[in-house]
Amino acid sequence: MSHPQPQVRRMFELIEPMATATFSGICNDEFLALGCRNYWDGYFAGRAAPLGQAPAEVVDAVFYNFAPGEVARHIPYVWSLMTPEKALAVREQGSARAVRHGLGELADSLLVERAAELALRAGTSAPTEGRVLYAGLRAVPVPEEPVARLWHATTLLREHRGDGHNVALAAHGIGRTEAHVLLALSLDMPAEEFGRVSHLPRAQLAAVVDGLRERGLVTAEGGFTDAGRERKRSIEALTDELAAPAYDALSPAELDELVAALEPLSAAVAAADL
Repeated sequence: MSHPQPQVRRMFELIEPMATATFSGICNDEFLALGCRNYWDGYFAGRAAPLGQAPAEVVDAVFYNFAPGEVARHIPYVWSLMTPEKALAVREQGSARAVRHGLGELADSLLVERAAELALRAGTSAPTEGRVLYAGLRAVPVPEEPVARLWHATTLLREHRGDGHNVALAAHGIGRTEAHVLLALSLDMPAEEFGRVSHLPRAQLAAVVDGLRERGLVTAEGGFTDAGRERKRSIEALTDELAAPAYDALSPAELDELVAALEPLSAAVAAADL
């Protein structure tokens, strides 16, 4: 079954606030209570936990777009504080608490149960070939509580899409730091101001931008060329295409129902202070 690409793209927009509640201050507090030194310790512990105690080199490859050496600042240190199993439990608990806080009165509605049911069916039926982080998350037990179940389902869909996005970046010859430069430019932000790469030595970041300029993707002033804008569009289009099989388990009517159910839920979480 092939759903329209705009519908697949809309699902990305709707699952993002739900799944990224795991990166909220509410969830971060759970990790800090275990001795994490900062936000990024908790981030890497929770997100890498489905891979088990994989070395930094493996996590770095799977995550794709962190600056060289960044993962090693946190992996394997975080495993001296907790096991991956503990990190998974803490992540689920904190994320569900954050989503529930964002949903407010909607948290106990039938919309949550139905959205979780449909999203989970999609999230547990996508192909795992070449999707390392998604495959790891598929092996994690599914929560029973409806809000936690919805968060887990949207996270499955997000990581499936994220693995595909890495494929799209590699297929278009875009490396880890280059990916962040292109994202910054798509946000009308100079690369030097983008949080994911602004901490890099200026010479290192300048070399990346110069390389994109030599490839005709970035202008002398540091903005997109037409070719650069088209490359970014093509990457996003391929990412959407690779994400589409996750929704083949749903009929067109069920996908429409899922979108309709997620719209008020996602809007509530996106508007909340988490």
